[in-house]
Amino acid sequence: MKFSITKNKKKRIKDNKNKGLEAEKLACDYLQAAGLQLLEPNFFSRCGEIDLIMQENDTLVFVEVRYRKNRNFGGAAASVTFAKQQRIIKTALYYQQQNRLQNTMRFDVIAIEGDNLAQIKWIKNAFFGG
Repeated sequence: MKFSITKNKKKRIKDNKNKGLEAEKLACDYLQAAGLQLLEPNFFSRCGEIDLIMQENDTLVFVEVRYRKNRNFGGAAASVTFAKQQRIIKTALYYQQQNRLQNTMRFDVIAIEGDNLAQIKWIKNAFFGG
């Protein structure tokens, strides 16, 4: 059986990707306004991906940005599952090792909800690892 993606489905996927990129840009601007320095956006490794790597004083801040249109199914923050946390931690350790950094690490989540990316919630130390 052959499956095909309809035009509407392709448009929805593209729209979701654009919303995600828009949310990451908004989160980055928000954190920079709060005094954090952007080191690297969208860091990829075999282990996974980190949306934003930032620095606050001597602390490396690994940020997961989550956007949800509404709070159905628990909302943006609830979508950072234990498995996702583990992938982020492994990727962060890889980043730290590759760059030979000895900084303290912190894992934050920026949860954005609403049709117009209206509500931003910054959860510092959202989970622990490393």
